[in-house]
Amino acid sequence: MSGASLEVMASDTRRMRGERPFAMTNLRASEGLDAIVEFVIREGMLA
Repeated sequence: MSGASLEVMASDTRRMRGERPFAMTNLRASEGLDAIVEFVIREGMLA
């Protein structure tokens, strides 16, 4: 566990990425993993 603030991380990401999409995940608990896999398949043209 890093102890990082998810609110700060999301705010920083929005500031740096603007309108581009991003996903917050908790890979230790597999939360958000499906979204990452779907993105890689879709954007990597693996489908």
